[in-house]
Parts: sequence; C-alpha cells; structure tokens
Amino acid sequence: MNRVTTALALVSALATVGVAANSAPQPEVKPVAQQEVPAPVAVKVPAGNRMIATFDGRGVQIYTCANAAWTLLEPAATLSDHGKPVALHFKGPIWVSTVDGSEVGAAAVPGASAPRPGAVPELLLKATENHGKGQFSDVTYVQRLATRGGLAPAGPCTDGAQVSTPYSATYVFWAAAR
Repeated sequence: MNRVTTALALVSALATVGVAANSAPQPEVKPVAQQEVPAPVAVKVPAGNRMIATFDGRGVQIYTCANAAWTLLEPAATLSDHGKPVALHFKGPIWVSTVDGSEVGAAAVPGASAPRPGAVPELLLKATENHGKGQFSDVTYVQRLATRGGLAPAGPCTDGAQVSTPYSATYVFWAAAR
C-alpha cells in the first residue's frame, strides 16, 4: 500500500470516527483566494520565497492521553482547492498530493507560532524533505493560517485514551523565488 492510499484510509476513517466520537461541531471551511490570507508577523515567510498554492484544510487533530494529559498524536486532514480534494495531511507533518503524488515533509520553525483563541495556533513550517515531481516538489515553507477548532480536550484523561477533535485551516505553500 503506498503513502497516498494509506493516508486516504487514515483521513477517511479518523475523520468519520473522530467526528462521531467528539460532539464538537465541525469547523466551517471557507474557500479563500491567495491574496486574502492574512498572516501574523510571527508566521511570515522569509524574503526570497513566493506563494505557489493556497488550500483549505479540514479534518481532525488526534490526541492521546499519556500521564493523565492530552498530547498531539497526529493530524488527519484533506486539503481542497475550491471544494475539490487535492492533498492529504498527516503525521510528520507530511502533505501528499492526490493529483500527482508529490509530497513535502516539514518541521515547525521554532518561535514561529501565533495563538488563535479557541483553535490550534497558526504555524510556520520549513520543508525538510520533498519527493516526486509536481505541486509539492519545490515547496520551501508551509503556513497554517486561519485555524478553527482542533484543541485538545480540557481536563484529565485516562492513559491510553484517544480523541479526535475537528479543525479547519488554510494551508499556504511557498517555493523559492526565481
């Protein structure tokens, strides 16, 4: 089974189970144009990069309980372009194109996070690996913006428990300027 097939199965299964297991409403996804995505200073992309794509993401943040505290296990989301699914996002973090199979893995830039009231923070991530030829082959940075939902449950938990919390975000992909 390849990564795209595995990711599709994960996103489908966890989104369905997670939303049913958690009574929180699914955050609304609003399509945005590339020019409409405001970014806090903390998550600005360095000069020398150009925006190449903006996608709406919708899925779940999966948390596990260890030592009576919730910790993030992984995201599971589908990214769409004007309602058409174009990529999957999962643990790594990794984004895989469902159009051409290209992928990008990234790591959060230390200190590049902006809190969102009632939502997971906005982030700046720097690409650590690119595979394949296509929409993600030249990505240098990824921004997670306009986040809604996705926070860990409040309060104590039982070790080994898992919960999926619905979230949405706008993902902006950048490549080196030419």
